[in-house]
Amino acid sequence: MYYKEQYVFKGEQISKAIIRNYREEDFDALINIQRECFPPPFPDELLWNKKQLMSHLDHYPEGALCIEIEGELAGSLTGMLVDLDSENHSHNWEEVTDRGYITTHEPDGKSFYIVDIGIRPSFRKMDLGKLLLQAAYERVIEDRLERVIGGGRMPGYKRFSKEMTASQYAEKVLAGELKDPVITFLMRSGRMPVELVKDYLDDEDSGNYALLMEWKNPFIPHENE
Repeated sequence: MYYKEQYVFKGEQISKAIIRNYREEDFDALINIQRECFPPPFPDELLWNKKQLMSHLDHYPEGALCIEIEGELAGSLTGMLVDLDSENHSHNWEEVTDRGYITTHEPDGKSFYIVDIGIRPSFRKMDLGKLLLQAAYERVIEDRLERVIGGGRMPGYKRFSKEMTASQYAEKVLAGELKDPVITFLMRSGRMPVELVKDYLDDEDSGNYALLMEWKNPFIPHENE
């Protein structure tokens, strides 16, 4: 299992953060994190429920991560193991995660798939998302997995959807000509683009697209390298 302490900064304020695996007693706080990250009109039934969270612990507790600041839960990340076809990455979030229940977790999978990541708005600007992703990278290294991978929403695309395609938008974000709240964050966290996936999730802001992005384990050989 995973446990780490370190200091985090918000302006001049220094706080102690604990990154660890979440437990059943954290479920209410985890659901509240989702509620704050996805406020109305986002449908309440699409937020985590306790049955889903228990399924995470049943299938892959190593991928159930949270971060607390001075004893208060501030964010979470959920992952699972998969083996994606290296030649065809086409899939959608609901299918690969079984609607967030992760019953599709493959114990022998070599890719740590990011199911969800969220930071409470009041705790943003502290690089907590990067710390959760770093914990996922460390899990990949510890277990000799090949990579972290997952679909990144492109919420900034809505502003430009009438003047460029989703592919053109992604290229401009990757080139630094535009900034996207999610894709730019993932780039800053070490993730690299793999493929633009159509109909990944029902997300009007992203035009239902997602940019599949990965972080490769630097300690093992990879194909074509």
